[in-house]
Amino acid sequence: MNVKLDNVTIVLKGPKFPGNVGSAARCANNMGIGKLIVVGNRDLDDEAVRQMATHESKEIVAGIRHFDTLAEALADFTWVVGTTARVGSGRGPVVAPRQMAEQLVGLSQKNEIALLFGPEDRGLSNDDLRFCQTIVAIPTSGFKSLNLSHAVMVLCYELFVARMDKGTPVAGKLAGTRELELMYQTLKETLQAIGFLNPENPDYWMMHIRRLLARTTLQAREVKILRGICRQIEWYGDHKVRGTEGPGEKR
Repeated sequence: MNVKLDNVTIVLKGPKFPGNVGSAARCANNMGIGKLIVVGNRDLDDEAVRQMATHESKEIVAGIRHFDTLAEALADFTWVVGTTARVGSGRGPVVAPRQMAEQLVGLSQKNEIALLFGPEDRGLSNDDLRFCQTIVAIPTSGFKSLNLSHAVMVLCYELFVARMDKGTPVAGKLAGTRELELMYQTLKETLQAIGFLNPENPDYWMMHIRRLLARTTLQAREVKILRGICRQIEWYGDHKVRGTEGPGEKR
């Protein structure tokens, strides 16, 4: 079984040079990926994009979707792969492109996958990476910074050649980014209400919780269950403060 490339989209956040967008479209087309999203920069020279994309990739260029924010762009995806040249505890655990591709074979069969790349000068921020279930670093011999389109080609190539053994279970339809973000917001509010999060830096601890849950494949039903648990915790806390009984509680 191969990666279902029809379910894969290249997402470029804040690209600075139209030539890189065109080259990314060309790389995607070479490897059978036909969808491209640009986030944040709507002033790119269309002709320069088309020239670097070449005539063969004109349909991808014509179909580029534009969004103003990353949250809007990723809302309907169920798995997001972020790329980074910088690693460290603040960036989370990273995998190599080949590991990423093997992971996505099963996930791509029933889920929409986003391959997310940051601006040429600084890449994705920690805040950008919070949307990602997988973070990829491309190994190099020394100089770590790659041209944007080169990074796109490496990941697209690995997806193109990846295969999964017969009999390996295929992941079901997962919760989308929009649903996950609502869950994380509800979870953050609940953990703040019960005093679990450090009020001076709640996002730091939420980052670790996000990483924990990102290692799972949460479906929409499971996200609703977690949000329901949070709401019940808040309800219980409110009623205990007022001295009333909770459901099933005997005084």
